[in-house]
Amino acid sequence: MALLERVATLVRANINDLVDKAENPEKMIKQVILDMENQLLQVKTQVAISIADQHVLEKKLQENQENAAQWIRRAELAVDKKDDALARAAVERSMSYKSMTESFRQQVEDQKTQVENLKSALLKLQQKLAEAQSKSDMLIAQHRRSRALGKATDAGLAMGDDSHAAAFDRMKHKVQHSEATAQAKSELVADNVDDQFAALEKAEEVDRLLAELKNKRKAG
Repeated sequence: MALLERVATLVRANINDLVDKAENPEKMIKQVILDMENQLLQVKTQVAISIADQHVLEKKLQENQENAAQWIRRAELAVDKKDDALARAAVERSMSYKSMTESFRQQVEDQKTQVENLKSALLKLQQKLAEAQSKSDMLIAQHRRSRALGKATDAGLAMGDDSHAAAFDRMKHKVQHSEATAQAKSELVADNVDDQFAALEKAEEVDRLLAELKNKRKAG
C-alpha cells in the first residue's frame, strides 16, 4: 500500500540528518512536520475505512454461516420426510454456503491484518510527529547558534585573528558535542521507556491468553 510506504519513509527519516543537510533547516523541519500531519490525517481516515470494511466482511461471514446451518437443518427435515432428492439439494446448498463462509473468513483475516498494520503505522507516525514537534524548537535554536558561531568565526578570520578564530572553533565544537551527548541520552531514555512499555504490554497479553485457556479447559 502506497500510503504505508510513505508513512514508513517518514518514520525512518532521521530528523537531525535532514536538518543538518538542509540549506534552510527551519523551513525543512516545518515541512517535515506538515508532511507528517497530512499523512497522519490520511492514515486515520484509512483506518476508519478499513475497520468499516472489516465489519461488513464479518457480517457477510456470519450470514453465510447461518445459511449453511439453515440448509443442513432443511436437509435433516427432508431426510425425516424420506425425500432424498430434496435432502441432497439442501446439502449441496449448504456446501455452497460453507464454501462462501471460508472465502469470507479468509477475507476477514486479511482485513484484520490490514487494520492492524494501519493502526501500527498510525501509532508510529504519531510518535514520530511528537518527536519532531518536541525537537523542532531545539533544532532550530541549535542551527541558529551554529550559524551565529560560524559568522563570528568568519569575522575573526577576516580580521586575521587566528587566536579568536580558534577560540570560536573550540566553542562551536564544545556546544555541538554537548548537544549531541544530551540528544543521545534523551534517545536512550526514550528507547528504554518504549521497551519497558512493550514488555509490559506483552506480559499483560500473555496473562490474558493464559486466563482464557484455563477458563476454556475448566468449561470443557
